[in-house]
Amino acid sequence: MSVLDKVLALRPANAVARLGAASRLPLLSPSDLLRALEGSPAALPCIPVQAKGAIPGLLTAARAEDSVLGLACAHPLADRGGTERFLFAVRTAAKEAEHARPLFLQAGPVKVSKPKPEGLALQQEAIFRLVDDGFSLVSLDVSKLDPAGAVEVVRALSAPLRERELPLELTLPAPTREGASPTDTARPLLEGLRKGAVPVRFLRVPAAAFGEEELDVGMLHLLVELATEYGVSVTVAEVPERAMRSLPTLVAAGVRKVDCAAPFERLGLAAFPAEARAVVTQKAEATGLRPGELLGLLEEQFPALEPSARERLEALSFTEATEMIALLGASRSGWRSMVWLAEHQGD
Repeated sequence: MSVLDKVLALRPANAVARLGAASRLPLLSPSDLLRALEGSPAALPCIPVQAKGAIPGLLTAARAEDSVLGLACAHPLADRGGTERFLFAVRTAAKEAEHARPLFLQAGPVKVSKPKPEGLALQQEAIFRLVDDGFSLVSLDVSKLDPAGAVEVVRALSAPLRERELPLELTLPAPTREGASPTDTARPLLEGLRKGAVPVRFLRVPAAAFGEEELDVGMLHLLVELATEYGVSVTVAEVPERAMRSLPTLVAAGVRKVDCAAPFERLGLAAFPAEARAVVTQKAEATGLRPGELLGLLEEQFPALEPSARERLEALSFTEATEMIALLGASRSGWRSMVWLAEHQGD
C-alpha cells in the first residue's frame, strides 16, 4: 500500500462523498496536517480564492514547493451555486494536474451575528450545507459578538462539525471594553468554549490586532501561549501586502496558519477588464469592502476571462504563492507530512 493510498484513507468522509471514491486528491483535515507538522517551523498557508482562474497557478506553486496548501471559498453562502462552482474549479484543476500534495478546503470566514430563533435555524442549515459540500474546515466570523454571545451561538452552530469530527475556526470576538488586548478577549471565549465542549481548532485574528505599522511580537506570543493552553492554534489573517516579509516572524511566534489574501486580491482584480474593475470598485465603496475582496461575489456576473488574461493570472498567482509558501516555512512540507500521516495512520 503506497503512502498516497494510506493518506487517502484519512480523508474526511464528507470530502470523499463530494469528490467521489475514485478521486486521488489528498483533501485532508488541517488538524491532521498540524499533527504531521508538529515541531516544524512552518505555518499552514491558506489563500482565499477571489478569482477562480488563479487556482491552477496556486496548485502548481504547491507542487513546485512540495507544500501543503489551503484554499478558501471566501463567500460560501453568497448564492446556492457558489460552493459548487468553487469545488468544481478546484477538482478540475487538481485532476488535470494530477495534484498529489495535501490540500485542505476552507469555507469562509462566514459572518455570524446573534440571531433570533428562526435566524439561528437558517444559520444551522447553512453550516450543514457547507459540511455536505465537502469542506474540511469551516471558519466563522463572530467578530460582531462579545465572547459570551459568541460561545452561545457557536455552540448551536457547531453540531454538524462535531458529528463529522471536522475542525472549526473562529474569528476573535469584539472586545468587551475599550483598550482590551487580544488575550483579554480570547480568554473568556476559550474558557466558555471549553466549558461548552465546543471543539474549536483555530482562533483567527486579523494582523491589525497586533499593530497597524509594527508587529507587536510580545502580544502575539502571549496570545499563542494562551490559545495553546486550550488546545487551539492561532491563525493570523488579513496580512497587508506591505507586511508579507513579516511572515517568518509570525511563524517564529508560534502561529500555525496564515490566511494571505492581499496579493491575490490585487492580481484577481487586475485580470478583469477596466469596465469590470470600475463596477467592483464602485460597489466596494458602497459596501465598505475591499475591491479585491468583493470580486469573489461579483466574478460570475462578468464575462469569462480572455485566455491571455487567465494565463497571466495563473502565472502571477504561481509566483506570489511560491514566495508566500517559502516565507511561511512550508516548502517541503507536503511529502513529509504525507509520510508522517501514513506511518501514524492508526494513531
